[in-house]
Amino acid sequence: MRSMWKGAISFGLVHIPVDMYTAVDSKGLDLTMLDRRDFSPVGFKRYNKGNGKEVAWDDIVKGYEYEDGEYVVLSDEDLRRANPEATQTIDIQAFVNAEDVPLIYYDQPYYLAPGKGGTKVYALLRETLREAGKIGIARVVIRVKQHLAALVCVGDTIVLNTLRYPDEMRDADELKIPSPSSKTAAVTVKELKMAMALVEGMSEDWAPEQYHDTYREDVLALVKKKIKARQTKTITQPEPEKEKRASGKVIDLVALLQASLGKKPAKAALAALDDDDDDDPPPRKSRKPAEDEDDDDDAPAPRARKTSGTGSRSGATAKSTRTAASKAAAKPAAKKAAAKKAAAKASAKAAARRKAA
Repeated sequence: MRSMWKGAISFGLVHIPVDMYTAVDSKGLDLTMLDRRDFSPVGFKRYNKGNGKEVAWDDIVKGYEYEDGEYVVLSDEDLRRANPEATQTIDIQAFVNAEDVPLIYYDQPYYLAPGKGGTKVYALLRETLREAGKIGIARVVIRVKQHLAALVCVGDTIVLNTLRYPDEMRDADELKIPSPSSKTAAVTVKELKMAMALVEGMSEDWAPEQYHDTYREDVLALVKKKIKARQTKTITQPEPEKEKRASGKVIDLVALLQASLGKKPAKAALAALDDDDDDDPPPRKSRKPAEDEDDDDDAPAPRARKTSGTGSRSGATAKSTRTAASKAAAKPAAKKAAAKKAAAKASAKAAARRKAA
């Protein structure tokens, strides 16, 4: 790995020689611009705007336009001499708690490694940051811009992460962000509880190796597909978009959260829903009323004369038949009564919820 900057960290009266390395290796798609008429690559030339002739790299210098068409030439040595200390030093200004710096301020990370003779003091700063639980806020010039930066201990490495200045941040007040007290964006306790259950069900340890650029893989797969189909020169045209009808339906967040919980099952999520005090248990079906009704309706059968064994058996069979018929008639009535009672209770509960909402 080749260093992009050499200098020192200024830590009070201590100077720590360090080398700076790029920490990010972007994996974007390398697409070449082509002339659609013959699919030849399109190139750009550096040309002199005065005479239109091409200019070689060795003949190019940099300048600052102080008036229209008038420039001050600034070489790399001029830029270094403007402030030699700033261009070669990471000057720590203060130490702050990491949580006090919003993530939106972080920009670009760089690795810092100890330079020649800087191993001991590098380790001292690293262990100090780790023990104090702080990050260092510093100033550093990279190329031709002075950056605010945070020195963060990541494992055994000190990482310099450039920060954005406050005047580089756009104000979010111009956006239509709902306030917590907004009536149109009011969140109910049940919705919040279900959302928390979903978060709990999707919580896991941070494992960055499981994430990758799936879109890039899909595009490369499409490239292979077009090569295999001999469609390398085919320009795919977009299909006409269908007009979307404006919907006035109110989104049922509870239903969406329930569906999401169904896709992401978790013991904690299900337990949270089971603990919902608002839901009453369904009414239990009881057979006792039917049995009691059977006892009231059934009158004792008259005694049969003991004329013969056949007559006795016939009387017993008739009594058994009447009893079974009476029970069969009583059971549907009991079920209907229980169903009506459960429906009335559910209706009252739904009305109470709508009133509370």
